[in-house]
Amino acid sequence: MGGFDLQRLMSQAKQQYESLQKKMQETVIESSSGGGTVKVRMNGQRQLLAITIDPEAVKAGDVEMLQDLVLAAVNEAARKIEDEMKSTVGGMLGGMGM
Repeated sequence: MGGFDLQRLMSQAKQQYESLQKKMQETVIESSSGGGTVKVRMNGQRQLLAITIDPEAVKAGDVEMLQDLVLAAVNEAARKIEDEMKSTVGGMLGGMGM
């Protein structure tokens, strides 16, 4: 018929969703702030995997600065994850002919 094949489209969508879920689990982003004073690793599901703080930052005793650096590194990692996922989803949708 050459018409619209909903079953095929739904099957493709399911495969793309499963692929995206797998990519989110496998994607790991690293980010830092304060010139590397604070480093974080986050996966595509926005779960923090690790936080590393330079011991010298702790010795300085400036808790507010350290809190700001942690916050900045985490927010940057989340932004990078969001950009990565947008890029991935855009590529997948293009592959479905949409």
